[in-house]
Amino acid sequence: MKKDEMASLILARLQPEREALRAEFQQRRPVPTRYTAIDYLLPETIAQDIFAAFPGIEQMRLLNSFREHKYTSKALDQMNPLIAAITFAFQTPEVIRFIEELTEIPDMIGDPYLYAGGISTMLRGHFLNPHLDNSHDSARKYYRVLNLLYYVTPDWQSENGGNLELWDERVKHQVEIPSLFNRLVIMETNSASWHSVNRVKVAGQRCCVSNYYFSPHPPGGKEHFHITSFKARPEQHLRRAVTRIDSAMRGVIRKAIKQGVGRSDLYKHSV
Repeated sequence: MKKDEMASLILARLQPEREALRAEFQQRRPVPTRYTAIDYLLPETIAQDIFAAFPGIEQMRLLNSFREHKYTSKALDQMNPLIAAITFAFQTPEVIRFIEELTEIPDMIGDPYLYAGGISTMLRGHFLNPHLDNSHDSARKYYRVLNLLYYVTPDWQSENGGNLELWDERVKHQVEIPSLFNRLVIMETNSASWHSVNRVKVAGQRCCVSNYYFSPHPPGGKEHFHITSFKARPEQHLRRAVTRIDSAMRGVIRKAIKQGVGRSDLYKHSV
């Protein structure tokens, strides 16, 4: 299946829910991050095929630190073509325009080089601590404004862990969004959109396809810049102190290296 066919299926599922999704995205909540979620995004057999097409962890990169523990990859050209098809389906102009109308975030563009996107697999014990995503693309030209997270592990239950968490600005209280099979979560990113993935509690693979949208307009209308910044969970008091130092040091490095340290890690193939 090609990306345009995937895009058509995505739009066919989202369009009838346009007004409900728009209202949910704009709804006031105890956290500053706007979001919406839609279940049964694709026909179930296709979603299962996407999960089956995920590469083994031996083909992925392990990120392992006090900040996060997970496998990631953006080497989609080396994988089953279905992975590239679903990833880049979210970046077709038709899907972007629909999401733009839904969120009322103007002039969004996709991330064809996967500077911030790709796929991830999390196993038992894996996690992603509370963090703010970096504010810009690799060239520091556009602002990151939206995350699209598509979960594809069949029969995944909320009690399994590995769920998305959206935090208040002090990272004290959170809203938990289970990473259920065939669910798409659309969430904004800005200078207050702290989020995390809680620890996976069971055996198995929690798999996610991640996409990000950018815009020339800064979220909230005020120009700003920040790197990906981590905090610890509320109960991790010592780790909170460590993350403050860690984020400050990495921020100094990022400001000194204007072109960014991750530009070599980009998807360079035709989409």
